[in-house]
Amino acid sequence: MKQIRLSFLATLVVALLVGCGDPSKQVHKSAANDPQATAPSSPTTGKEYAIRAGSTIGFTGSKVTGSHKGGFKNFAGNFRIADGKLAGTPELKIAMKSAWADNEKLSGHLKSPDFFDVEKFAVTTFTVTSVVPEGAQHKVTGNLNLHGVTKSISFPADVQVAADAVTLKTEFAINRREFNINFPGMPNDLIRDNVVLNFDIKATPGPAKPEDQLAL
Repeated sequence: MKQIRLSFLATLVVALLVGCGDPSKQVHKSAANDPQATAPSSPTTGKEYAIRAGSTIGFTGSKVTGSHKGGFKNFAGNFRIADGKLAGTPELKIAMKSAWADNEKLSGHLKSPDFFDVEKFAVTTFTVTSVVPEGAQHKVTGNLNLHGVTKSISFPADVQVAADAVTLKTEFAINRREFNINFPGMPNDLIRDNVVLNFDIKATPGPAKPEDQLAL
């Protein structure tokens, strides 16, 4: 009986340690720097692509006692590819009211002034300034305008450019406080500063369809 109790306690301790781990320790942490200058896009250069429904943007936030997953249901972007490369400075726009979390109460709290303040900051924009090969992946750099703050961030991504589709997959972390999202959480259950973002984006040739567009 004593051995069973010890085994149970050991299992419980391991489960608690796993549940309380910091997800951002497993991914690239993107430093936030001063925004970069952007060159004007040429609307007639290259082949037009649009991000399609079915792409996903998710996040994982954590605190002392555990973590929550969530994401955004509505986002949009279109761009052009010329000679196998991005032309101009394309933008990805996210409708912040479409935020969701794995807990209904948290979904509502995230939209409040404590976090995203979606009534005041309805759209988050990521403006790509460069995509360059870096080893087996690409280094994507751009200006992230989130919660009224604009910072340049960079992250590694798997980017594939083909005639029939452009895909981007990545997972990285940003520090929410660098974008003035400062809600600390409960005194005995503090929220961590780093939030993990994951993108699984697919764009195909042609203009955006109604289901691909931003809904505010």
